[in-house]
Amino acid sequence: MTTSDGTKGAARQGGDGAPRSRVDLTSRPFAGLAGRRDLTGWRTPAGRWLARRVTALSQVTASSVVLLVTAFLGAVVVTGLAVVFAQVYESVVARDGVAGLDRPVLDWAVAHRVPGFTDAVRLFSISGGPEWMPVVTGVTILVVCRVVHGWWPLLMLAVGVAGSLTMTIVAKRVIGRDRPPLAEAVPPYESSGSFPSGHTLNSIVITSIVVYCLLDHVSSAAARAATLLVGAAYAGAMGLSRVFLGHHWLSDVLGAWLLGLSWVGVLVTAHRLARTHRRYRAAVDRRRTGTPPDATAADPR
Repeated sequence: MTTSDGTKGAARQGGDGAPRSRVDLTSRPFAGLAGRRDLTGWRTPAGRWLARRVTALSQVTASSVVLLVTAFLGAVVVTGLAVVFAQVYESVVARDGVAGLDRPVLDWAVAHRVPGFTDAVRLFSISGGPEWMPVVTGVTILVVCRVVHGWWPLLMLAVGVAGSLTMTIVAKRVIGRDRPPLAEAVPPYESSGSFPSGHTLNSIVITSIVVYCLLDHVSSAAARAATLLVGAAYAGAMGLSRVFLGHHWLSDVLGAWLLGLSWVGVLVTAHRLARTHRRYRAAVDRRRTGTPPDATAADPR
């Protein structure tokens, strides 16, 4: 049966005698670029399996713990993928670590550098480095928190940045891939490992989280499309700037994009599971107290 708060399934008696409900894990799925989305709806079998595991813990843990634990487990998997990806890559390339399009793309970049444009690309690239990225990110996420009227984007960003930095440090130290020759790079020079590109990985993670948080709040199709385009353009340009300046090989950037998107996928899943967990707890609490459902309880952040 359908319950009064929009959930489906028969109510069950809990161990304490309080009625329990089962949230419909397939209702109101993603709606694309138009309109608000209910992120507690799961359409795939794997998603529903995860959601059931989470709702089973509704009385013994908090929603924030669900997010952190899921993100931690995902970070371990993605970090392992980073190492495996780089090891496989190194096993099939030439001895100097350059393969495929890496050298031709770098040669093209060197041949097309002109003073004014190169300086502009260098300044843009610095915005994604350790000096300016924290400042830019801090200001941006505070604006996002104000827009969404909550602090959950800050928590999500903190977990995301911690994971991306860990992946970058671990992969660089384990792989130790050489960067392009200094003679073909634009100052300031960097000495850490080449794979993956830290600027690229961190920028795509941070940008994707900001975009995700805004898309969850903005209902206008035009605004959502613009948010996606701006975010994709910034993350894409940051990666390409690293190749153009001779600081990374193209494959370093491609690998960072893939790793970053994988990590963002983990974070989005963790956030959706946390919201599913909180929604389930809210439904159970309403039945225990006899409180009528309301809009905020049905779609918790």
